[in-house]
Amino acid sequence: MRAISQAANQADGIDWSRTRFHDFDGDVTKLKGYLQPEDVIINSTGTGTLGRVGYFSGAPDGIPCMADSHVTIARTKHDELHPRFAYYWLGSRPFQEYVYAALAVGATNQIELNRESLGDAPVPAPPLDEQRRIAGFLDEETARMNRLGSTLARFDEDVQERERAALAQMLHPGAQDAADSLPDGWNWTPLMHLTDQFRQIMYGIVLPGPNVADGVPIIKGGDVAANRLSPHALNRTTRDIESRYARSRVKGGDLVIAIRGSVGEIAVVPEELTGANLTQDAARISVAAGVSADWLRLVLESPAVVHQIQQRVTGATIKGINIWDLKRVLVPTPSLAEQHSLAGSVSRSLGTHEALRSRVARHSALLTERRQALITAAVTGQIDVSTASGRGIEE
Repeated sequence: MRAISQAANQADGIDWSRTRFHDFDGDVTKLKGYLQPEDVIINSTGTGTLGRVGYFSGAPDGIPCMADSHVTIARTKHDELHPRFAYYWLGSRPFQEYVYAALAVGATNQIELNRESLGDAPVPAPPLDEQRRIAGFLDEETARMNRLGSTLARFDEDVQERERAALAQMLHPGAQDAADSLPDGWNWTPLMHLTDQFRQIMYGIVLPGPNVADGVPIIKGGDVAANRLSPHALNRTTRDIESRYARSRVKGGDLVIAIRGSVGEIAVVPEELTGANLTQDAARISVAAGVSADWLRLVLESPAVVHQIQQRVTGATIKGINIWDLKRVLVPTPSLAEQHSLAGSVSRSLGTHEALRSRVARHSALLTERRQALITAAVTGQIDVSTASGRGIEE
């Protein structure tokens, strides 16, 4: 049978690829957590996931399903509370605020949903026919919004594909490794020969310890991937621990690359992080004199170099690339003048793409806000769904 976890219970529906299979011998309907069609499921632990609501209609392959211990089942009495109305109410802004104000117990990421208190939580209960009308209205309107959201997502993917094409065309015409030919004047150069020989490629602190408020900022691989390179967003380690790793300190303008987890993600160190350090999940790339830093950042994100990095990744549970292999990644290298020219051309192209992606992100955020506002207005009786429509939503 399938087990549905918090990771599988996503805001846009159940992600079946994240469910896990478990062997079970016996009557599955007697199993604790057995799911029935029209059950509402609620994530029960963790900041950011607590309170996320899903709706179970059955598995696509017909295999029986159960909720794991971090997912709570809310099964309504159908003659009193319509399950789809309950689903929308539990996902509405007033109830989500109520979850954190009155139903959550614990602290930080260890918070949990108090199931007993959930059972006592108030639910608006208009007549059953009205509940059906509200649920039907929201089903139709949210489906329209979901279609628009999918269109925005496809557009964003198309822009990302154009970015990759721009990098491929301008920085390495069809080349993947040293066996492929390059334009006249270009060479395949090991990455270590494009870096400052006095500040070689290296990772940082192996055991940074707990986060301390007045410590030295440290850059993790996940910080690079999430674009969190600012003093306010990073964790900090003690000055005593950091002092043992002085050789891996970064300066403004250095590049950092994630070498574990999101391997290959690149970022530029801002000036305000000069003197910060790294963990073992990230490596510093200090650009050599006579090499364009802007060009090197872009070429490290190009398909030719990304392909080589991914080929060198090892590990099953935690994937990573070791420093020895990273230093020997081959970079298609033109003259310095052409590096500057290419960096300018690609940056202008990517700037256009970034503006498009920002607009997509803004529209997606507005769509999410409108969806939440419409659900809240409908389940709290602020609008008459018999006459309302999704005004302002265009497909």
